[in-house]
Amino acid sequence: MSQYSAPNLSVTGSNGTTYAYRRFGRTGSTPLVFFQHFRGNLDSWDPALVDTIAADREVILFDASGVAGSTGQVPATFKDFGRDALAFIDAMGLEEADLFGFSIGGFVAQEVALQRPHLVRRIILAGTGPEGGRDMNGWADEPWAHAMKDVQDGGDIHYLFFNTTAESKRRGDEFIGRIFTRTEGRDADVSLTARDAQAAANIAWGVPDPAKLSRLAAIKAPTLVANGDNDIMVPTANSYLLAGTIPNAELIIYPNANHGFLFQYPHEFAAEVLAFLTRN
Repeated sequence: MSQYSAPNLSVTGSNGTTYAYRRFGRTGSTPLVFFQHFRGNLDSWDPALVDTIAADREVILFDASGVAGSTGQVPATFKDFGRDALAFIDAMGLEEADLFGFSIGGFVAQEVALQRPHLVRRIILAGTGPEGGRDMNGWADEPWAHAMKDVQDGGDIHYLFFNTTAESKRRGDEFIGRIFTRTEGRDADVSLTARDAQAAANIAWGVPDPAKLSRLAAIKAPTLVANGDNDIMVPTANSYLLAGTIPNAELIIYPNANHGFLFQYPHEFAAEVLAFLTRN
């Protein structure tokens, strides 16, 4: 089974939300739960990345409450997003999980690890940052305009996720082709109401507060932090903050890459993720 063909499934949590999800890959391993970026849905995950990981690991993709194919109310804060994610994880019957958080999904992954540390075996934090980090209290005017556009197109994807070099643009075109290859059983779009709720939570998470960094010392699970060298959505400096503050963390920075480094280097990053998940 593949990201191109895995069926859309559903499960209802104790909070009353019916969560849309896909679950596939190699069974018998600790499931790797993916937490999605701003305005992302199940189809926003790059098949080249997810399928490469799924060849060796069981992967679970899901929509948070009120997002795309899931019912319920969008959480108001990322602490609430963490509780919401735990409601999904409990509904799936998982007693142990690895976490993969991209962008605002990385905020959620941090909250899950802090709220229920004994659940989490290993963590991947991609293109993300800590609460109260650097230059995270909302986006600059041009990124804001692209991120908040009512109807986004390929130009917005290129601007927000890829650099302006010819090579990065080429890889951006390939990524766009992959995420729109699937035509049957696509996930629902993310509503403008969900967009606005996520944006408000993002702004609140980014209010500068160096004292909030001390929370990261409580994350004991081995953590892989990664980013591009020119992330305009969650500035790359925040990846250094995460890696320098989480006790058992390592850092990878990809060259000539923006926020979507994991889609620009999907096979390379998948290999790093698999090596990290199997490391003693």
